[in-house]
Amino acid sequence: MENSTDALVAGFFRAKAAAYTSPRTVKAWLDSPGSDFVLVDVRLPGPARTWQIPGSLAIPATQIEERRNELPKDKTIVLYCWDTWCSLATTAAVILVYHGYRVKELFGGVAAWQALHLPEERIGESTMLPSPTCAC
Repeated sequence: MENSTDALVAGFFRAKAAAYTSPRTVKAWLDSPGSDFVLVDVRLPGPARTWQIPGSLAIPATQIEERRNELPKDKTIVLYCWDTWCSLATTAAVILVYHGYRVKELFGGVAAWQALHLPEERIGESTMLPSPTCAC
């Protein structure tokens, strides 16, 4: 029989598995015609944000509440930020889930994407805006 600690830990890992998706899974979805997801870069604008994952929408986490209507509710929203210690995607996910969106977070963010040598799309100078306070 499972004790309460085991049940708590199992519940945590079930929730974690449901909340995250891997860079390789996202790449496979991008390569599949008709994939049912939208990829959203929630990093804040600034000089360190020079590229994004191809096909991404850029909606900074600080604007996700007021811009959420730009996202379809009938698709899974995959959010990403810098890396595993950046909380921008998690913060944006909480807001979207509260408003009824299906959400996943790209595990490892752009750091994991880049470490796997997956495709990158340069961001043009004209789209760069100064970062208000942080680039995380």
